[in-house]
Amino acid sequence: MSASALGKRVKTALDETRLLILGAQVLFGFHLNGAFQKEFPNLSTQSRVLHAISFLMMTVAVALLIAPSLQHRIVEQGQASTRIIAATSLFAAAALFPFALSLGTDLYIVIGHHFGATAGAAIGIAFSLAAITGWYGAEWVMRRPRPKEVPMREDPDTPIDVRVEHMLTEARVLLPGAQALLGFQLAVMLTDSFGELPNSSKVIHVAALCCISLAVILLMAPASFHRITFNGQNTESFHRLGSALVVAAAVPLGAGIVGDLYVAVTMALDSPPLGAVLALGAAATLAALWVIHPLVLRAKRAH
Repeated sequence: MSASALGKRVKTALDETRLLILGAQVLFGFHLNGAFQKEFPNLSTQSRVLHAISFLMMTVAVALLIAPSLQHRIVEQGQASTRIIAATSLFAAAALFPFALSLGTDLYIVIGHHFGATAGAAIGIAFSLAAITGWYGAEWVMRRPRPKEVPMREDPDTPIDVRVEHMLTEARVLLPGAQALLGFQLAVMLTDSFGELPNSSKVIHVAALCCISLAVILLMAPASFHRITFNGQNTESFHRLGSALVVAAAVPLGAGIVGDLYVAVTMALDSPPLGAVLALGAAATLAALWVIHPLVLRAKRAH
């Protein structure tokens, strides 16, 4: 496969990940915002527990959708490869399952609250099954055999223009989730429920807000550097700088997600220990998918 064709396939895979995360960001933000609504304390204990579990599932979905971009930066260092195409497909397929379950769970919570648990359960289960069928079943039925490719010892070098385009696309993969979460974080601080939080949760939320703000700044910086410093020229130095900014943004982004997961779950279940357990689980998942696994793959690749 030529470098041009391989680069186009990587770009298509990244664009599809962007499409998926645009849908995930709204549902992800709902979980934080929903915990601060006036009607939330009136939900049953079961619904509040399901809300916390659903929030965790969407955190996993977002983590899986972002993982290929960070792997591409850390492992391949921006080079297009057949491995990153396969990894992107695998992570995207894995992310859709918790997404489908979370969608059905959230429909059950909000519809069941107003129209009864039976109606909520029927609609929630129906839409989870519809999502799983539409995202997995139909695709497997219509799946075509992969065309045979000429074996190569290694993937061809990717031109700098293509690598810069991929890097900017990956910044756009991470940015929507950060922007949506930032908006919900700011809105939450103007609710009555926020004033009722213990001081520890308020401090953690403010810290998470600052982390997401930093992530947004870092993710928008490559475009500014490209226009102002490099006059739109695609160079190796710009590619290295942009890649470093994208990878660096993942750290405060993950910290902000974990912090607000703790705040929302603690508020929903009125249990700081449970909030801490779920937040630590989310932190371990993000660290494994975004940092540890890519670094292990990079070490194996170098060896």
